Amino acid sequence: MTDAEDDRQYDVVVNDEEQYSIWFAGRDLPPGWSRAGHTGTRQDCLDHIDRVWTDIRPLSVRRGLEETGGDSAA
Repeated sequence: MTDAEDDRQYDVVVNDEEQYSIWFAGRDLPPGWSRAGHTGTRQDCLDHIDRVWTDIRPLSVRRGLEETGGDSAA
């Protein structure tokens, strides 16, 4: 099955480090992940992630850099 043929529904999910992924809609999530409020086709969800996940550094890294004054990529 190609992406163009994949009409299944997915949820955008996010973990405690604010890292995003997709998961089949309606399925139980693995520990540490929660739904981010967007559901759609695989490509729709990936496009949404591209729009909202603008800083791919894990949250703990961003916070550490902010505390040391080294956050110049924000």
